[in-house]
Amino acid sequence: MKTVVPKVFLVGETRIVPEGLEQFLEHVGAPEWKSDAPSDSELLCEVMGRLCYRSFSPGLNPNVTRVREGNKPYLSNILQVGHGSVLEHASLNFIFADVSRVVTHELVRHRAGVAISQESLRFVRLDNLSAYVPVHIRENEKGMEVFVRTIEHLEELQRELAEIYQINEEKQFDVKKKLTSAFRRIAPIGLATTIGWSCNFRTVRHVIEMRTDPHAEEEIRFLFAEVYRLVCERYPNLFSDYEVEMVDGLPWVKTGNRKV
Repeated sequence: MKTVVPKVFLVGETRIVPEGLEQFLEHVGAPEWKSDAPSDSELLCEVMGRLCYRSFSPGLNPNVTRVREGNKPYLSNILQVGHGSVLEHASLNFIFADVSRVVTHELVRHRAGVAISQESLRFVRLDNLSAYVPVHIRENEKGMEVFVRTIEHLEELQRELAEIYQINEEKQFDVKKKLTSAFRRIAPIGLATTIGWSCNFRTVRHVIEMRTDPHAEEEIRFLFAEVYRLVCERYPNLFSDYEVEMVDGLPWVKTGNRKV
């Protein structure tokens, strides 16, 4: 058995098409408009917000005599007033590695604005099992002994079944797939796996708030603390309203703004 902790990889993000944005600004009458957004994602959210009010510059909308200058003040206001639909235009693509199926079963409950691809245990045969060990197990020597012994026993059973059915000698992939699917039924729910998770910024904010809460499960709290650390550094203006409180050694990420 190998002990692991969840790992977060940001593998994709929104990109602006400069010529398209320039053409739109020319069309709307604001060809000189510029943003100081630190990322394309923050720029896109600002553009989608400003087009709602035609607030790229004073005078474009007769009702607007002054506009907020700067990406950070603009997005801060968006967050404060709860104009969350603006955040749905920009998206992120994550891969979460070494996360248990305990976590993935909880993660798939968040469906709005999300796409998911998970490593298949029908096609990927188990051999060496990896698992996240919760703190209550780690801190108890006898509990840890039982935990490790159980995982190692299940690991050995996977090898025993593979030997009984001579799966390594099997030539047909369809037969291997069916056997692998049968073997997975004795895999532990704590088995470490990999899942691709794509979402928009409104969704990632919601899930960070929900899953770093002290009432959430330990491993998923750890996972979304890592997500928060990464997105806060990369897209600071979309998370500037957040505050962090440490609870049981893990960050609780929260905001005073109403939910966006």
